[in-house]
Amino acid sequence: MNCKRFIIASVVVYVAFQVMEFLVNNIILMSQYEALQNLWRPDMASKMWLMYLTGVMVAFLFTYIFIKGREGKGLAEGFRYGLVIWAFVAVPMSLGFYGMLPIPFKLALWWIIFSLVEYVIAGLIVAAIYRPAPPAAKTA
Repeated sequence: MNCKRFIIASVVVYVAFQVMEFLVNNIILMSQYEALQNLWRPDMASKMWLMYLTGVMVAFLFTYIFIKGREGKGLAEGFRYGLVIWAFVAVPMSLGFYGMLPIPFKLALWWIIFSLVEYVIAGLIVAAIYRPAPPAAKTA
């Protein structure tokens, strides 16, 4: 495994996830979260380091799993990989939170939809960084 490329891919995935999560949670879904203020920790900001830590873990593991199972099939493989990880992680997690917390189903559905976009984009990112080398030109 090329450690430099692994770290670069993981960092790019981490940054992409953070940007997308900021847009989704701090802009698009903020009004829904504000309506549920009684569910969230009053000191949530003091625990944000945990969110960043788990974000790093997800980015590095997401990249690592892709590398270990990579077939070298380009962006289509990254798209499929993003779909599989989304179905394995985000859908059950969103539905589980809906089952445990008194949140509207609409919010869980938004989490499922937005995470689909996030995981597919992350899959495309790692596939682009690990794209197969172009075939060597034949010499006569």
